[in-house]
Amino acid sequence: MTHSIEVDRLTKRYGSFVALDHVSFRYEGPRAIGYLGPNGAGKTTTLKLLTRLIHPTDGRALIDGIDLADNPRAALAQVGSVVETPAPYATFTVRDTLEIAGEFRGLSRETIRDRIDYFDRVLELPKRTWKMGALSKGLRQRVVLTGALLSDPPVILLDEPTSGLDPAERVRVRNLLLELKRDHLILVSSHLLGEVTETCDEVIFLNHGKILQQGPVRAIQDGSSRRRLEVSFLEPVAPARVEGLGAPVVAVEAVSDRCYRLTYEGGEEARATLLDRLREFGRVTDFSPLGSPLEEAYLKLMGEESAATAAAPNSNPSTRIIGAA
Repeated sequence: MTHSIEVDRLTKRYGSFVALDHVSFRYEGPRAIGYLGPNGAGKTTTLKLLTRLIHPTDGRALIDGIDLADNPRAALAQVGSVVETPAPYATFTVRDTLEIAGEFRGLSRETIRDRIDYFDRVLELPKRTWKMGALSKGLRQRVVLTGALLSDPPVILLDEPTSGLDPAERVRVRNLLLELKRDHLILVSSHLLGEVTETCDEVIFLNHGKILQQGPVRAIQDGSSRRRLEVSFLEPVAPARVEGLGAPVVAVEAVSDRCYRLTYEGGEEARATLLDRLREFGRVTDFSPLGSPLEEAYLKLMGEESAATAAAPNSNPSTRIIGAA
């Protein structure tokens, strides 16, 4: 069976405040979709609507073609989710928490033990006798994630799964998602563009409850013409010389008299030309990209929307949907 996630003109209002505004997208088959936006963009609201934690004001949410409003139990039967920051009972042990999660999904005790062993190897779970209330945020997050995935659900909804994790913990979760997306459908909200670039096949940019852009990560990266890099020289170079580079450079930030951050337009040819010109100023010791094309596309979209909103302060931010999923 091919599994799917679909929202159709999904809207959520709280009085006069519109948290989600006629959002539509549909994805099916094994893949990972990054749901990106700043705090308050509507990411968590969407995931709450997809898990029936809240009800929509308008529109529909469907899992595997089943409308959550019509049959939430059937729609969510194949879904594993972590939304916001769940708080398991503090007095329960790690084993208690995971066994209850497995029993709730109808798993046998043997299957529960095998699945816990698997996630112990992948995520390095805390000792099973430890109380949940005594765990750090990172350890608790690993247990909660394990509980959501214990039954191996084909559809996975994750809300900022690496929030509060240290770098090593983030690597474990990233590697798990890379493994799972081979045969699972994953929608993961995040504000960490680097992680989305590494793990996701598709991306949705969201702000003020509206979709700004959606499509394959590679296509959005290729469509972004603006890049950033950092260049370092062995000897000092006067800022005026670097600032006078002109096209393809559109912005210069002086970190020191030996180090500059440049924003430029173009691809590899523009980058090569820029390096040749910088070498005329002195010996270059470092010439490294900053961020990623996906990050540049995101920042450009957010900047354009902020400018549009500022130009029309009494109207709602306009919707820009570029491309389609």
